[in-house]
Parts: sequence; C-alpha cells; structure tokens
Amino acid sequence: VQLQASGGGSVQTGGSLRLSCAASGRAFSFKNKAWFRQAPGKEREFVAAIRRGSSFLYYADSVQGRFTISRDSVKNTLSLQMNSLKPEDSAVYYCAADDTLILSQIRVASAYDYWGQGTQVTVSS
Repeated sequence: VQLQASGGGSVQTGGSLRLSCAASGRAFSFKNKAWFRQAPGKEREFVAAIRRGSSFLYYADSVQGRFTISRDSVKNTLSLQMNSLKPEDSAVYYCAADDTLILSQIRVASAYDYWGQGTQVTVSS
C-alpha cells in the first residue's frame, strides 16, 4: 500500500491550501487516518485525525478552528483544508494511516504503519 500526498505549495499569511492523500494498492479504508507535519529541525507532530465509525475529529490545539480534516468515500481520499495559514504552519505535511492503533495512540506518529511521501507547505509573512 502506498499513500500519495499532494496539494502543498507556497502561500502568504492568511492564505489557504487544501491537501489530499490517496492510496494505491487497496481502498483507502483504513480505520485511522491522519495528517502530521515536520518542520526543519523539529520532530514530526500531529495535526489532525479521523477515525472510521466515529463522527469525532481530532486536532492539534495549534490548528483547531483553522484546519479541517475530511474523507471522501467516493474519491477514496483524505483531505486537509487549511485556512488562515501562519508562518509557523510551514512544514512538510504527511498523511498516515493505520488499522490497529487504539484511540489513545491517535496522535502518536509511531503508531501509524502507512505513510505518504510528504508535501511541502510554505507560508510567508
């Protein structure tokens, strides 16, 4: 299974971007799907997650109210709508998926087995 993230780019502060993630090799029907990001010199950090069978969405405090994670069952994709972007949002964004992690692990990068290649987001002031 390979995940492919796309949609990154360069925007100014306050701008918007929409990231997408698609799966090849199987339907993108993982129980847990998430976005993480990693800035230069920093650890990979949790951004947002969605869990099959639950209407609850999970967000990092730093993006709550600005980012929205969603899934498209028809297109078989995972998306991250990012609004009101800030320079501190600049990072490589990764999609991740896993079938077996438990709820308490949903924000933990090491709990995810499948990763996309990353897409660069740069926000200039």
